[in-house]
Amino acid sequence: MNRLTSWGIILLLALLDQASKMLVLHTIPFQESIPVIPGFFNLTHVYNTGAAFGMLHDSNRFFIIVSAVAFIALVLMKRHFGGGLMQWGWMLLLSGILGNVTDRIKYGHVVDFLDFQLGSYHWPSFNVADSCICIAAGLFLLSSFRSQATTSQ
Repeated sequence: MNRLTSWGIILLLALLDQASKMLVLHTIPFQESIPVIPGFFNLTHVYNTGAAFGMLHDSNRFFIIVSAVAFIALVLMKRHFGGGLMQWGWMLLLSGILGNVTDRIKYGHVVDFLDFQLGSYHWPSFNVADSCICIAAGLFLLSSFRSQATTSQ
């Protein structure tokens, strides 16, 4: 995939993340929920100043710095992300970082709204950028297994 296409995908996913958060900010009051699939999936407007699952709460400045350093490092290391899975993981990871760091700079926190529960288990709310980051991690993991399979043959 050429550089322009890669950056187009990264920016498109980051814009999708920002557009979804903007929609939530303008339609769902803070800490309110809209049931989509009752008992399973809600749109819930919450903030996160920490990392995943609210860890390191109120560490926004720290995460802006870490995100900026990670983004720059990943851009500089692009040549190490060859192959389809790794390249898609690289693009998804960059778009996720870009989406969440944009929130941190604009609002002082990340806007989360995808809210799932199964029975009494309630998964912490997340957003499109978080989804991109998690899918990227899965693609990197899958790619590592594929690399091991081809080298062991």
